[in-house]
Amino acid sequence: MTDETQPRTTLTGPERDALFAAVDAGFECQIADTIAFAAIPSTRGQEGPCQDMMADLLRARGYAVDDWRIDQDDLRHLPGFGPVETDFSRARTVVGTYRPERAQGRSLILQGHCDVVPAGPLDMWKRPPFQPVVEDGWLYGRGVGDMKSGTIAALYALDALEAAGLAPQGRIHVQSVIEEESTGLGALSTLQRGYRAEACFIVEPTNGRLMRAQTGVIWFRLKVRGEPAHAAHAAVGFNAIKAAYHVIQALEGLEAEWNERAKDHPRFGTLTHPLNLNVGIIRGGEWASSVPAWCDVDCRIGLLPGWSVAECQREIEACVARAAASHPFLAQSPPEVVWSGFLSPGYEVTGAEAAEAVLAEAHGAGWGGPLEDSLFTGLTDARFYGLDYGIPAFCYGATIENAHAFNERANVESLRKLTRTVALFVAGWCGVAPITGGTR
Repeated sequence: MTDETQPRTTLTGPERDALFAAVDAGFECQIADTIAFAAIPSTRGQEGPCQDMMADLLRARGYAVDDWRIDQDDLRHLPGFGPVETDFSRARTVVGTYRPERAQGRSLILQGHCDVVPAGPLDMWKRPPFQPVVEDGWLYGRGVGDMKSGTIAALYALDALEAAGLAPQGRIHVQSVIEEESTGLGALSTLQRGYRAEACFIVEPTNGRLMRAQTGVIWFRLKVRGEPAHAAHAAVGFNAIKAAYHVIQALEGLEAEWNERAKDHPRFGTLTHPLNLNVGIIRGGEWASSVPAWCDVDCRIGLLPGWSVAECQREIEACVARAAASHPFLAQSPPEVVWSGFLSPGYEVTGAEAAEAVLAEAHGAGWGGPLEDSLFTGLTDARFYGLDYGIPAFCYGATIENAHAFNERANVESLRKLTRTVALFVAGWCGVAPITGGTR
């Protein structure tokens, strides 16, 4: 085999210029596809049309598409599994695989999630959340930042390599997953299905920085029970909603205790308050003139890398039990704690030195400047690959604002930089060779 047919991990100046020109040439279509992708309201349980679109985009490019329904029973025994309480009958994962004629380079997973969080009251948005629009250099809409624009950017990065006449020499899995916002079962399903690679690049928004570490997350529900009565005789009943506040205050104490411990963490100790308790949903009672007999409170709390999920669960249960024991009514009717989603440990990127070196070089040329680290006090799917399957996994992506909030937006120029950087990373990691024929 001649040197010309060996995979190269460094592009010549003209090749890089051609690659960047290809990114620019395809950028209008990239933004159009991002807008179409983000216009689909793919909240939990409604991701099907998004997966249809992604499967179509992958097939149109000649990738081998695997589109399957996720069965929770296939995943329950796997580490990191979290329960799903909603209808899961339509849950799907889509993977498109690129295979070179001869796989001589390193393999890669490029992953994004298409599920988005609810938009909330529509009248509180300045623009309709599912009618994405570009204004003043920003793309607005629910999910454009977290993280549909990143998924489309990864796809167009591969397009740009092809348009520049360069064929990656390693196997690449382009994965579109769901449930990232609640359990991570979409990513877990790809691993259960058998998809593996020598690195996993998740195109989550990071403002062009490498996400060095992330917290874990536990979801749980407090089920507080009271005693109903007519409001005219409220004293003979017991108000479950008011009692829930007593338990919430105790959990805020646990949050403070965990953040005190966090001061000694080698990474997150640099942050003032890395672990957040969020009281996210409250439901209770049935009638304004009846003392509420029940109150369910859905909570989320963070935990540090290295902490045991099971031990944190025990601490939560013990905190609730202590709060109940100190309360005149709850001592006789203690709240129940139900695990309702994430049961996920924190994660630090380790064993990824080779991939980090390639990313640093790609970032310098594609984004500009030295590659910086970031810490995330939330959670991504990277944990599954790095913690449980020995696949170096990291997140790197665009500049966004207002994730999970009103008026979410992604910076358009950062999407161009991201697309360039992903393309350069693929070239540096998988290696490239001149296109000579079919490669998919």
